[in-house]
Amino acid sequence: MTSGGDNRRMTPTLSPAALRLGYAGLVPFVLGAALVWIVHPEVLPYATLSLAAYAATVVSFLGGIHWGIGFREAQPEGRLFVNGVVPPLVAWAGVMMPANAGLVVLGVMLVVCYLMDRGVYQRHGMGHWLTLRFRLSAIASLSCFLGAAGAGS
Repeated sequence: MTSGGDNRRMTPTLSPAALRLGYAGLVPFVLGAALVWIVHPEVLPYATLSLAAYAATVVSFLGGIHWGIGFREAQPEGRLFVNGVVPPLVAWAGVMMPANAGLVVLGVMLVVCYLMDRGVYQRHGMGHWLTLRFRLSAIASLSCFLGAAGAGS
């Protein structure tokens, strides 16, 4: 894509709404991880479940993006649909596990989703989203790992 007579490629820009909502979506991760460390022990199961349920929801959303990409293709790769189904299944298992283990599984799954997306997004012309995806995934997974550490203490 060029502008006027300019031969330079224009870099796609990210939607300001997507940026705001993406960063706002980190609030439950950071707040959840903090609550795990500061709440009274009798409330700890609720704090860890809240963090795990939110992480599982986000992991499921990330998997669903692959289905959306597949729906846009005339001849979609079957791998896109597998990438869309496996994350929610793993996330469900993570929610069902004890919090100190399940939050680790969810944190790892957030990293795995990012690693899968690196290749998929590039192949489908969506590479400009990867910097945001990295930032969001790094903070979200760190929050899960911190929550797991707090749940085990």
